[in-house]
Amino acid sequence: MISLVVPCYNAARTLRLCLESVLAQTRVPGEIVVVDDASTDGSARIAEELGCRVVRLPENRGVSAARNAGIDATTGDVIFFLDSDVALRSDAVANAMEILEHDPEVGCVHGVYDTVPLIDDGPVEWYRILHAVHWRRRHLGEVNSVVFALAAVRRDVLLAVGRLDERLRDCEDVEYSSRLAVRSRIVLTDTVVGRHDDGSRLLPILSEQWRRALPLIPLALTTTRRGAAKPEHANSPAGILSCGLALAGLGLVLLSLPFGLFHPLLLAVPAVFLAGFVLADPELVGFVRRQRGPVFAAYFMAVHLVVHVVLVTGLAAGSLRLLTGARDSRAEAA
Repeated sequence: MISLVVPCYNAARTLRLCLESVLAQTRVPGEIVVVDDASTDGSARIAEELGCRVVRLPENRGVSAARNAGIDATTGDVIFFLDSDVALRSDAVANAMEILEHDPEVGCVHGVYDTVPLIDDGPVEWYRILHAVHWRRRHLGEVNSVVFALAAVRRDVLLAVGRLDERLRDCEDVEYSSRLAVRSRIVLTDTVVGRHDDGSRLLPILSEQWRRALPLIPLALTTTRRGAAKPEHANSPAGILSCGLALAGLGLVLLSLPFGLFHPLLLAVPAVFLAGFVLADPELVGFVRRQRGPVFAAYFMAVHLVVHVVLVTGLAAGSLRLLTGARDSRAEAA
């Protein structure tokens, strides 16, 4: 049996669309459980109106706790995790199950977003959607990581890997992937598709990027020590490096000003690396241009740069925090 689990927190805007897409599947799950993470907007009532079983958490504990509660509350041999802001294409569950049933060694199948958002909220959301679509499509096939937004996992694999880390409210999928990939094969497929209602305001998106960037370096070091394979990159490493070097070059220009050492040629340093950032991922630029045209592609790259500035500074801050913590620990031990 297939059990479908939807973790939910104040998702009244999209939950009905999400659950209606589940009920319209060509292969409807045997049980549909919505885990309400202490919502205050009537999300649980919507789920009950549509005939879904609701598990209510007494306090907001985060998506990892909600997914763990969903595992505990279901009995299916396969658990299909679906985010409350995603509406599945009608064949998504059937296609995921076809892969799992065809190859018993595959323990997890996850999918991609449609190129069209679930609810069109403007250009920032289109940026997010197209970026997510492109990087996932770029890695189709067997992978080392899972995104739980639309993912089917065998129960015995989940039990063997262990529970999601409820201490993490960001990057929980990165941490779990490091444990999952060493125990089971993971497949990313474009036959499992859903429309996603993504963020549409830039400042909250940048705040989220900052939160997700801070633990990435410590998590990467931890998973490397475990012997886990490297996860797939959502962003081009060359683009991240170019953005970092452009910021360093800009810092050099700013430092030269109070000492009277500024020269116009110094501006060439950040300019060169900025050009490198634009050229680092031509496939992405081409994909966006084909989807939305050249004007939007230019807008996309401007937003992409801002997001990368936050990503790079977050990675640097997380690394500094890690180094400072390690230094403090050594000092206390001494």
